[in-house]
Amino acid sequence: MAAKSNLTNMLLVLTGTCLICSALLAGIYSVTAEPIAQTNKNILMESISAVVPDGVQISDAKPLSIGGKDSEYYECSKDGSVVAYAIKSEATGFGGALTLMVGITIDGIVYNTSVLSHSETPGLGANCTTDEQFKAQWKGFDPSSKILAVKKDGGDVDAITASTITSRAYTLAVKNAVEAYKNIKGE
Repeated sequence: MAAKSNLTNMLLVLTGTCLICSALLAGIYSVTAEPIAQTNKNILMESISAVVPDGVQISDAKPLSIGGKDSEYYECSKDGSVVAYAIKSEATGFGGALTLMVGITIDGIVYNTSVLSHSETPGLGANCTTDEQFKAQWKGFDPSSKILAVKKDGGDVDAITASTITSRAYTLAVKNAVEAYKNIKGE
C-alpha cells in the first residue's frame, strides 16, 4: 500500500533527499579539493615559467592592485638578484574575463605572455591561445618604443583576425601589467 501523499511526507522526503545530496557533495569535495588545488598551482607555476627567463627562482605571490582589481605578482630571481617579474593581469574580452600572466624583465621589456583563463569564442577569440603570430609578437615587446594598442587603434599590436575585441582585451591586460611593473619598481 502506497503512503498517503500529504505535506509532512513530502517535506520528509525532500529533506532526506537534500541531506543525502549534501553529504555526497561534501564527500566529493573533500576528496577532490586537494588535487584541484595542486593542479591549479601546477598550471600557475607552468604559466610563470613560460613568461620569465629559464633558471629563475620564483617568489611567493605578492598582492597587487591592477586597474582597481586585486591581483598578484611574483619576483623571479637569479643569483640573488631580481631579473624579472611575473604579473597576473585581467581584462574583459568579448566572452568575459581574460586572465594573463605577463613576464616583464627588470629593464621593462615584456619577456612573454601566457593565457591563464578565458571565456572567448572558440575559433575566434579563443585563438589568443593558439595563434602563433599573435603570441610571438609579445616576446620581447618593448613598451617604451612601441604603442600598446592594436593597429586599428593606432598601436603596434597585430590583432587576431575577426577578434578585435579579444585582441584589445589582451593588449589592455599587458598594458595594465606594464603599469603595475612601473608601480612595483617605483617609476
